[in-house]
Amino acid sequence: MTAATPSPAPVPPDDTYLRALNEATARAVAAAEPLTSPFAGADTEVGQLVGAELGRHEDALLALSHDLHAHPEEGFEEHRSAGVVAELVRAAGHEVTVGVGGLDTAVLATSGSGGPHIAVLAEYDALPGIGHGCGHNIICSSAVGAFLAAAPAVARTGGRVSLLGTPAEEGGGGKEFLARAGVLDDVDAVVMLHPFSHDVAMHPFLGRRQLEMVFHGVAAHASAQPFMGRNALDAAVAAYQGVAALRQHLPDSDRAHGVFTDGGARPNVVPDRAALRFYLRSARPETLRDLAGRVAAVAQGAALAHGCGVELRWDERPPYLPIRFNEALARRWATHQESRGRRSLPPNVVPSSLTGSTDLGNLSFRVPAIHPMIAIGHPAISMHTVEFAEAAAGPSGDRAVLDGAFGLAMTAVDYLADDELRAAVQEEFAAAGGPLDVPRFFD
Repeated sequence: MTAATPSPAPVPPDDTYLRALNEATARAVAAAEPLTSPFAGADTEVGQLVGAELGRHEDALLALSHDLHAHPEEGFEEHRSAGVVAELVRAAGHEVTVGVGGLDTAVLATSGSGGPHIAVLAEYDALPGIGHGCGHNIICSSAVGAFLAAAPAVARTGGRVSLLGTPAEEGGGGKEFLARAGVLDDVDAVVMLHPFSHDVAMHPFLGRRQLEMVFHGVAAHASAQPFMGRNALDAAVAAYQGVAALRQHLPDSDRAHGVFTDGGARPNVVPDRAALRFYLRSARPETLRDLAGRVAAVAQGAALAHGCGVELRWDERPPYLPIRFNEALARRWATHQESRGRRSLPPNVVPSSLTGSTDLGNLSFRVPAIHPMIAIGHPAISMHTVEFAEAAAGPSGDRAVLDGAFGLAMTAVDYLADDELRAAVQEEFAAAGGPLDVPRFFD
């Protein structure tokens, strides 16, 4: 047997572009003007009450964040996480339901009565292998803190504030399941945050669809009778290359990235099955739908060219829409972050390429929503890494929990207390197109 030739190490990527991007971002961050709001929001006494309530719960919130970080659970399996959230909220005197909207690990608590009604959203699912590499322990703890801090204030503002724990953001689409189950039917607006490398008031998350292409061919002996086969792997390779060629003609914001999940078993058998899995992302619902149609045409053409059949299996979990900003509400968030020593950047300061997708996008086309980003760690640290997971349990992560809880709580009570702000939020949402029929949009 011939000795195996050692594999050379991969060629490291040239980081020139990344360094230039980081330098340009740093300059833009330094030059950015603070976001302000023309609305008064809640009065001073309400703000003082929120601050005092948050102070009472600070230790418990940081303990919650570290507890979640130490016990990561993947989407739809967050039973322990949901339990510790419920325990903390009950200990503060609130009724809590675990298991709503058909999801065992969804959590709901409400304070106040009547309308308007704003919900603070929590996520607590983790990633396989790297735990809270997206910092969902911070998302959850800040949301719980916001609810506990805002809840006593609704006696002054009127209306309701809810804490809604939403399972399985990492690919599971928990928010979409809860929306379809009617859990948010009487909610007028939603707020949440996400840890990041920078403080950003309105970050452009992309919509995302998932597609599995399964090609079916005809098996044959690859040496004796290859002419009797129809090679499913050839069709899959042609589809992969077709999508790669398509990228040249896509908007800069679009993404199409895929992997082979099946390519046959043995070289001497013409594969009768091959499969690919793609994530498709775009900045607008309409362009996401167009991208999906173009990729489907590539798959069908590849199958036809190689005499194969193809199944297109769309969205095992619900698709994600991009986020629709609500600037009136986001400016209130930015105002309150300024008071905590944070400058929330406006859109287009941090490169839009530094983004992913979230199921909050689906809710943002149903009701006004914000999903600001709060900085932890060094600006060069990327989400979904071990380094980001470490920052999420470090001093900067702890600060983000408390700063974020205050910002979300104050934004929520501003919305409840200020009629003019609320009207502006709704007018902006209506001007952007109003509610979208999300379940039917991709049919």
